[in-house]
Amino acid sequence: MCDVRLFRSAWMDYLTAKQIHDVPYNDEMYLNNAAYHLQQCVEKTLKGALECVGITVPNMYKITKLIDMIHHHGSALIITEWLDDHSEMLSSWEAETRYNMDFVVEKRKLDTAIREIASYLEINGIRETLREELSDSDRRRKLLLCLPESRRNCTDFELNCYYLMFQKKL
Repeated sequence: MCDVRLFRSAWMDYLTAKQIHDVPYNDEMYLNNAAYHLQQCVEKTLKGALECVGITVPNMYKITKLIDMIHHHGSALIITEWLDDHSEMLSSWEAETRYNMDFVVEKRKLDTAIREIASYLEINGIRETLREELSDSDRRRKLLLCLPESRRNCTDFELNCYYLMFQKKL
C-alpha cells in the first residue's frame, strides 16, 4: 500500500505557495518561492498516485514525464487540461526558481497557477474536508475495509487520499 505522506506533503506545498502568494510582498524571489512550492505540489501528487498503482518512480521532477506515466499506468488521478498544457512551465519552475538568479516568475502566471492547481487538487479530493463521495456511509465502510486495521482510524484528508487510491475497487 502506498503512503499518504506524499499527498500530505503536496498539500502543505500548496498551502505554503498560497500563503506566499497572498502576502502583498512584491519581490521576485518571493514569487519564485511560491512557484517552486506549486511545482513541488504537483510533482508529489503525481508521484504519490504512481506509487499507489505500484510504479517505482524515478528520481526526477519532469511533470510532463510523470503525467505520461499516470496516463499509461491506470492511476485514478485526474489530470486537468491546464496541468497537461502547462507541465513544461511547471517543470522549469523546479530548478529555475532556485538556481537561476535572473529567472522571474510572471505574477499573472503564478496567479493562474494558484487557481488551477487548487482546482486540480479539489477535483482529485486532495483537501482537508471529506470529499462528497465519502458522505455515503456504505462507500466509506467499503473504503475502510480496503485498509489494514491499523490505518482505519484516519483523518478526513487521509480518507480522501485512500479513496483516490482505491476508488476503482469501490
